[in-house]
Amino acid sequence: MERQLGAIPRRSGGTDFRVWAPFASRLEVVPVQPEGEPVPLAKDAYGYFSGSIAGIGPGDRYLYRIDADRERPDPASRAQPDGVHGPSMVIEPKPLEDRTPGWKGLPLHAYVLYEIHVGTFSPEGTFDGVARRLDRLRDLGITAIELMPVASFPGARNWGYDGVYPYAAQASYGGAEGLRRLADACHDRGMAVVLDVVYNHLGPEGNYLGDFGPYFTDTYRTPWGQAINFDGPDSDPVRAYFIENAMYWIRTIGIDGLRIDAIHGIRDASARPFLAELAQTVQEYAKRADRHVPVVSESDLNDVRVLRPRRQGGFGHDGQWNDDLHHALHALLTGEREGYYRDFGRVGDLAKAIRHGFVYDGRYSRFRRRRHGTSSRSIDPRRWVVFAQNHDQVGNRALGDRLVTLVSPALARVASGLVALSPSVPLLFMGEEYGETAPFQYFVSHGDPDLVEAVRAGRSREFASFGWRGTLPDPQAEETFRGSRLSWDLQHEGAHARTWAYHRALLRLRARTPALTNPWTREDRVGSTESPRVLWMRRRTERGRALVIANFEAEDVALSLSGVERPARKRIDSADRRWGGSGSRAPTRLDSSMERLVVTGESIVLYD
Repeated sequence: MERQLGAIPRRSGGTDFRVWAPFASRLEVVPVQPEGEPVPLAKDAYGYFSGSIAGIGPGDRYLYRIDADRERPDPASRAQPDGVHGPSMVIEPKPLEDRTPGWKGLPLHAYVLYEIHVGTFSPEGTFDGVARRLDRLRDLGITAIELMPVASFPGARNWGYDGVYPYAAQASYGGAEGLRRLADACHDRGMAVVLDVVYNHLGPEGNYLGDFGPYFTDTYRTPWGQAINFDGPDSDPVRAYFIENAMYWIRTIGIDGLRIDAIHGIRDASARPFLAELAQTVQEYAKRADRHVPVVSESDLNDVRVLRPRRQGGFGHDGQWNDDLHHALHALLTGEREGYYRDFGRVGDLAKAIRHGFVYDGRYSRFRRRRHGTSSRSIDPRRWVVFAQNHDQVGNRALGDRLVTLVSPALARVASGLVALSPSVPLLFMGEEYGETAPFQYFVSHGDPDLVEAVRAGRSREFASFGWRGTLPDPQAEETFRGSRLSWDLQHEGAHARTWAYHRALLRLRARTPALTNPWTREDRVGSTESPRVLWMRRRTERGRALVIANFEAEDVALSLSGVERPARKRIDSADRRWGGSGSRAPTRLDSSMERLVVTGESIVLYD
């Protein structure tokens, strides 16, 4: 196998070093702790410096000295214990196969995802803090946790999208060892762990990649920083750097799937796009290793090429976040029409998102003032990740307010029911399962005052299109971070305990009702009406059937049962008093004598 980037300890002793640094004429390893004499590395024709050093091993810290005048951490550092400006540390590789042999992961369609920000999920704010609460999540019905980015970022408070060392797990979270322990703890419970990776930019503070080589390009721009050089001169080693990074998380740490952040920010005009090469590399490894390692992307382009097979000119990704479904659901529930929500608000939009994925599949977007998207009708619904909330859609609101603080508890239960009972892969945002009311706000802990002011100004500009005004939470303030932590004790109290039990009931029904999770067939239907605002979904398989009806009106609605197979039994109704509802009007059983069905206002009901 080709030598890996970074500092890799040898079983026989010593450490191999390898770094791509074509800008350097001379590059040395500088032992920092313990101190030692600089050791030069040899440069090859492609700009790679490499060599073996006998006196350095796990736990030792080092820097690279570039042309005798600059000392920088390793671009492929596995650990930054002293922060993004400090020396890198050699760590012991502990591949997954040596820790949990036999673990194969889970296919994407078996995922019930739970998105976590490590720093605010638990009082500890660490990987171990997450691990201690896995049993509670498993009991809820979660089969896979999804971690927001954990690559090393400046300070101790950050969403993770300002990471600057893609290979180094954040030290304040517990570093690589803590992340490995979390992965092992998940696998011991039959749960997968997905990692959000950022390949569209690096953060501004502690970003020294440009000192080593042409990792960035001025040909393109991103809203978040310099664009990565994926298609310009000398881009092959840049692509290799990020692809090897993905494989490091998967093979060495034990990550079971990747969520690739904002791929619309990855600009690449090459004939073989980086995103296709990345997916192919991961999928070929997964096949050889007999593992499930799904690659799921976030994109606002509504471009079906992301999911189309490579043989048909696509990227071949396994899945994609479905923002259109979120926007359709949110606009319908809240009545908000600012920003991109102006393109949504009809029940028909939500029905289309559930059945076909993209709502905007070439039709005109008022928000974008142009036609937007391509048709996704050929895509299996089980390849979409759907949600009523996530870190973006909560945290990128001016106050970081959660859905439960914007709509009635009854409508919040409808939203949860639609996500859990949809034919797609459901995702819950941490705390959603018990109705957490604390906001999730944007926070940083940069060391550069000018950068802090730039972040504050940028947030204000970002909210202008949504018409949000007033005083915004200060991203740099520690209280903004602390105020975003989960209140774990809430889930055992009153209405919060009922909300948790409701989510568990939904997820158990999803797991035990084959008609809800089987592949979509021609007999399956999604329909809607705008007056009254009602959505229904009918699923049929050889092993059973399911009927889901959601009423968005405040009043009860009587619906015709024409075409509905009977008998059918009621399995859950969000209006039941045990969930905090006003009481169900829907009958416990549908039989042939019934012509109409009454559905309680602001409720969702499942029959099978």
